[in-house]
Amino acid sequence: MSSAVRFHDQHVDAAGPSFRDDVIAGLSLERKRLSPKYFYDRRGSLLFEAICRQPEYYLTRTEEGILAAAAEEIAALVGPESLLVELGSGASRKVRLLLEAMRPSRYLGVDISRDFLLQSTRRLAADYPWLEVHAAWADFSERLRVPSGVEGRRAVAFFPGSSIGNFAPAEAEAFLARLRRALPPGSGVLIGVDLVKDRRLLEAAYNDAAGVTAAFNLNLLERMRRELGAPVEPGNFRHLAFFDAAASRIEMHLVSECRQALVVDGHRFDFARGETLHTENSCKYSREGFQALAGRAGYRSSAVWSDAEGLFSVHYLSSD
Repeated sequence: MSSAVRFHDQHVDAAGPSFRDDVIAGLSLERKRLSPKYFYDRRGSLLFEAICRQPEYYLTRTEEGILAAAAEEIAALVGPESLLVELGSGASRKVRLLLEAMRPSRYLGVDISRDFLLQSTRRLAADYPWLEVHAAWADFSERLRVPSGVEGRRAVAFFPGSSIGNFAPAEAEAFLARLRRALPPGSGVLIGVDLVKDRRLLEAAYNDAAGVTAAFNLNLLERMRRELGAPVEPGNFRHLAFFDAAASRIEMHLVSECRQALVVDGHRFDFARGETLHTENSCKYSREGFQALAGRAGYRSSAVWSDAEGLFSVHYLSSD
């Protein structure tokens, strides 16, 4: 490991169930489901980066355009010598749009995928030699802890990509409240939020013609086979994504194409033909609706930016 990146292993001692435990628990439900955080093993993280390059996936390029245009305003809100905490750091492309403008004293990338986290933070450390780079291997959806000695005049959490949409609204509110308690007093949150729009645009973004999102979804089954030894055949399932207007969310499922059984560590789970494993929600908000949710979590909206078409929004939330 490069000495330029200070690595903090918060994963092995983190409380909470393992992948195995969650798979068994999720498949035991009457309506089978699994958390989308398990998409992000190394292969899943690479597939997600490929999703972001698909022409139908407007979210990434639209958010990047907003951040590039608003970088100086964001820097003025945050102030110099801050601690920038990126949640779900992935390839850390978007944060590069902010670093030169913000000039934080320290950067902390937090991700559940260890290899991808180390790869991205090492690149940042090499490209920004003036920046003190830290990497925390952790499941921030369960618990976030800023490592001892990682400080700044002010902290700001960067949560891009509309990942907040993976939480149901009540869960999103609880997550933001936990985040507020985990960060030093007076910290802020810079967060990407996808907006409600035409169903055709939404559904196309999660059903790209190249089939990359389908492969990303089916990789959950590949991961069960690789890590848990489950004799699952991914070819017996298909990808399904659709917009539920009543719940204002995209739902992703894996649909069983036949009657079959999936065995995990001695536990047998029967699937009927057409039965689904619910793998992800992606909630869509109005600007005002998200601001109200953030307010219930203890934040006030200091600024919001959007693109000309109103596809996506970036919010700066203050806790002071």
